[in-house]
Amino acid sequence: MTDPLDPGRAVGVYVHWPYCSRICPYCDFNVVRDRGREEEQARLVESILEDLSAQARLLNADGPPRELASIFFGGGTPSLLPPRAVAAIIERIHDLFPASSPVEITLEANPTDAEAGRFAALASAGINRLSLGVQSLDDDALRFLGRDHSAGEARRAIALATTAFDRLSIDLIYARPDQSTAAWGHELRIAVDLGFEHISPYQLTIEPETAFGRAFRRGSLVPPDEDLAADLYETTQTVLGAAGFEAYEVSNHARSLAARSSHNLHIWRGGDYLGVGPGAHGRLTIESARTATVAHRRINAYIEGVAERSPWSEHERLDAREAAEERLLLGLRTTEGVRTADLAELDLSGRAVPLIEEGFLTDAGGRISATPAGRPLLDAMLKRLLA
Repeated sequence: MTDPLDPGRAVGVYVHWPYCSRICPYCDFNVVRDRGREEEQARLVESILEDLSAQARLLNADGPPRELASIFFGGGTPSLLPPRAVAAIIERIHDLFPASSPVEITLEANPTDAEAGRFAALASAGINRLSLGVQSLDDDALRFLGRDHSAGEARRAIALATTAFDRLSIDLIYARPDQSTAAWGHELRIAVDLGFEHISPYQLTIEPETAFGRAFRRGSLVPPDEDLAADLYETTQTVLGAAGFEAYEVSNHARSLAARSSHNLHIWRGGDYLGVGPGAHGRLTIESARTATVAHRRINAYIEGVAERSPWSEHERLDAREAAEERLLLGLRTTEGVRTADLAELDLSGRAVPLIEEGFLTDAGGRISATPAGRPLLDAMLKRLLA
């Protein structure tokens, strides 16, 4: 009997579009300002199309074409991609990888008025799920986060998005300086009332090489302490749980099984996925070996690399232990957990038992998973499991 949680040979596709109208102070992704780069962007689209074809040839060399699991346009700001380019990329992917049923095709967008005006065209191009990077519904918080939209623009964009897409998700950032649990709970309830079926609340992380990282080192940015951050996390679980959302992953909440992100689940379940575009990461099974790939980060280096049939700055065959460690790191983030059979190389029995007895892990039905009490302590648990 086929395991419904096993991704099998299916392959997802992640497309990285690195351009942004503004670089947010908390962002450490591979992004650049998009002004005056029209010629470069046109060349990048052609390189992405060529890279897709080359990676498909590599994957399909030893058997029938791999089936398509999902497509995800991330960045950067992929809603800045011309809709005709989005349509061309989707068409190329479908030509390369057959699909036995309709697949989820997600695109990340910002809720500026300019981007919202393109929603209908993006839907016509083939996007069927929109992930809106609202980040906050409070104007003061949006200014702090360096966003180029207001709360009013966000509401207008959400209204337009509901007319163009059946599936909608919202990203929000919490654990901001001076944020209270009451204010955060109020913000979550607003998001719920706006009708989203999927909410991704992310705790603000201060990355060293960002504007926020520099402000933190100067002492001009002070994030909440650990106790308040934990209280904000619990507020998230309480408010969204009461509204009928399940925290199916540490930072992802869905109102139903259908509302879950198919693309992210495919990755968390250990499925293969192509990464195309500057700096994109991928995981591919090549010659029976799990292989981690990273595309060249610089745009021109990526374009040149694709032309020279060398788009990756890194590609590493993972040994059995490394592959099992990755399955554990990803799988424990979800309520599904991980098949114990996938973790045989780690021999976790001795280290897992104390965590099970302490109520942080469960081991049942051939799967190991974190309990609600264990999920806030996931980093500490993983250190113990992988010691």
